[in-house]
Amino acid sequence: MMPLRFLFFPRDGMASIYDFTATNIRGQDVPLSDFQGQVLLIVNTASKCGFTPQYEALQSLYAKHKERGFAVLAFPCNQFGAQEPEGEAQIGEFCASVFGATFPLFAKIEVNGPSAHPLYAYLKQEQPGLLGTGRIKWNFTKFLIGRDGHPVARYAPITAPESIEKPLVKLL
Repeated sequence: MMPLRFLFFPRDGMASIYDFTATNIRGQDVPLSDFQGQVLLIVNTASKCGFTPQYEALQSLYAKHKERGFAVLAFPCNQFGAQEPEGEAQIGEFCASVFGATFPLFAKIEVNGPSAHPLYAYLKQEQPGLLGTGRIKWNFTKFLIGRDGHPVARYAPITAPESIEKPLVKLL
């Protein structure tokens, strides 16, 4: 497994997701500023989860709205029930072959604890969960990001991606 590198460069004291870099599924560092000006749905995913079929709805949303400036960014995570045990190559192949996923996939990360990716530390701070809890509770927690790079909403794993379409479209 390739070592993860976390880069965070705050600008003018106001962080946005554009201040972060993440490693994609192919091992390349991707500045999230590459997505500047787009509406994003950032999701921690897993291939062996009861919510895994959400990949299909995420792909559908992406295909329907990508031309208008929308992208899904998927971050596989193995912190919940060890439901993402495979390596990046297998994850990428699974998502493409089973769900036809064409949206950006990133390398496996942690979303909670001391090794949590800094992007997720930021997202949890900006959009805490119920009763102000910061922790991600399970796979397929979703963060809706406005064109300015700031999180506007957090959705529970049980929230179906298609139910996010209306608020997503408002941001487009």
